[in-house]
Amino acid sequence: MSKKDSDNFPVQSRSSASVYERAFGYRVPGAMTLRGTNFADMSRDDKIALLQQILQDRVHGMSFSPYLDGQSPGTEISEQQIRERLDIIRPYVRWIRSFSCVEGNEAIPRIAHEYGIKTMVGVDLGEDLEENETNLAAGIEVAQAGHADIFVVGNENLLRQDLTEQQLLDYIARAKAAVPDVPVSFVDAYFLFENHPAVADAVDVLLVNCYPFWESCAADYALLYMKEMYRRAQRAAKGKKVIISETGWPTTGTPFGSAVPNFDNALEYFINTYRWAEEDDIEIFYFAAFDEAWKVGAEGDVGAYWGLWDKDGNLKYV
Repeated sequence: MSKKDSDNFPVQSRSSASVYERAFGYRVPGAMTLRGTNFADMSRDDKIALLQQILQDRVHGMSFSPYLDGQSPGTEISEQQIRERLDIIRPYVRWIRSFSCVEGNEAIPRIAHEYGIKTMVGVDLGEDLEENETNLAAGIEVAQAGHADIFVVGNENLLRQDLTEQQLLDYIARAKAAVPDVPVSFVDAYFLFENHPAVADAVDVLLVNCYPFWESCAADYALLYMKEMYRRAQRAAKGKKVIISETGWPTTGTPFGSAVPNFDNALEYFINTYRWAEEDDIEIFYFAAFDEAWKVGAEGDVGAYWGLWDKDGNLKYV
């Protein structure tokens, strides 16, 4: 769809308008189009107020890692630290997604349930098959204890090419046999479920990562691009439920092609994401709750700045 075409089809829903009404008292400063919100008449303070209202209404989910500055996978995490980090975001989420069930992370789902938060519980898999067995067993123990509302076996292994399709299918089958009453899935980029239909067929729900940023999409067109990613995932799902397991936009760092990381682009991306989620009843886990400095190694300088809260637990948008 061309820029001209998308601008000519305004879409204003009662649900999206209601968010503005709660935030601005019946003033609707930005109409919703297929490309997203028209931010032209909104100040930065208006946009921040809207983001804060969306958070106060509670988003569906967020990616949650409890690491503090100087920590990374391999660091043993205490329950006290998990509680302190969860306390920051608990008023604003219905679900969290965790990524590991070892090194203290196995306590995250139990504590989240204590707080009334549902859990998408992840098991880290990779090239080390012996380590995979340890991680899978730890995750199954958490799920069998009743602390996983969705159990996720692996994350972006097809994208990284560190496991074969058949290996993934075996891990998924073992997890489903071990926890037959819990939905079992695997997370990867949306297009890889098109390329690996057997994996799409094996999972109970499709969990897709959708990052317009990492596909060099300019911020003005990011929502439209994410909508197309989601539609492609729906086709691959063949009627199964589709959840966006990760999406986000960094606030700082080096541009990736046409995708520019900065405060305003990240702010507008969040607003557009959750206005669309409310309109179309889409479940989205935002990436991420907190900035994490350790991710710089894998992703470059932007890796440290995907959080809604900074590394010290302060909301960026105030």
